[in-house]
Amino acid sequence: MVGLVERWQRMGRCALLACGVVAGVAGLSGCASGGSAPSAGEPGGAVFTQSDEPEARRRARIRLELATNYFENGQTTVALDEVKQALVADPTYSDAFNLRGLIYLRLNEFGQAEESFRRALGLRSNDPNLLHNLGWLHCQQRKYAEADQSFVTALANPAYTARSKTLMARGLCQMEAGQVAEAEQSLLKAYELDAANPVVGYHLSSLLMRRNELTRAQFYIRRLNNSDFSNAETLWLGIKVERGLGDIVAMRQLGDQLRRRFPEARETGAYQRGAFNE
Repeated sequence: MVGLVERWQRMGRCALLACGVVAGVAGLSGCASGGSAPSAGEPGGAVFTQSDEPEARRRARIRLELATNYFENGQTTVALDEVKQALVADPTYSDAFNLRGLIYLRLNEFGQAEESFRRALGLRSNDPNLLHNLGWLHCQQRKYAEADQSFVTALANPAYTARSKTLMARGLCQMEAGQVAEAEQSLLKAYELDAANPVVGYHLSSLLMRRNELTRAQFYIRRLNNSDFSNAETLWLGIKVERGLGDIVAMRQLGDQLRRRFPEARETGAYQRGAFNE
């Protein structure tokens, strides 16, 4: 589930969700969110500007900017060291706890990730980005009821602007939980808000194909395969959908693309063997 998301993020589709710790950090860990700038809910009662930012927060912010860059570049342990330094400088910096949670989530240290997200929420109560991250963490732990509650609470915030991100994450989590009808509704709502999101389009098509709603599945996967975000997985899904509909011409055109663009891919091997159930 997360692997497909991360591959598209590396292609530049970080808006996944519409997937910022600092503005510009998006979709840092699968469906997790970097968060947002410090809000009025943090100690101090207001957003800091450059002229009134306390020295401790300035030092912490600089450390956190470094940590974010390291994290984005895959230097996870270095990023964690920088986050620790940020929290030494300012133990009330919720964005630092949020990034620490994302780092531990990447490291599969789920207990420490949850403690970090809850510390961040303690400083910025009911922040929807933080609730989103906590929900995604619980989904990775297969705590589906807890995950859904966090997603629902985030979506209930009328000021939340990244609704498509959380609807998508909720839909993926519901798929993992076997709640197919609920997943379809969440993904459809996410698609309404962000029709260009390749992760949503792919999973909607995959879900519909499994339900044998092939014409609907074809709509989403054709649109995706005609975009810049097509890859071996999307082409393979498109091949199976077209085959199910009996469109042999479209199926072979996609197969030619798959062989030409991704000759070493697992999906290419499956296509050449005629292993359409893989």
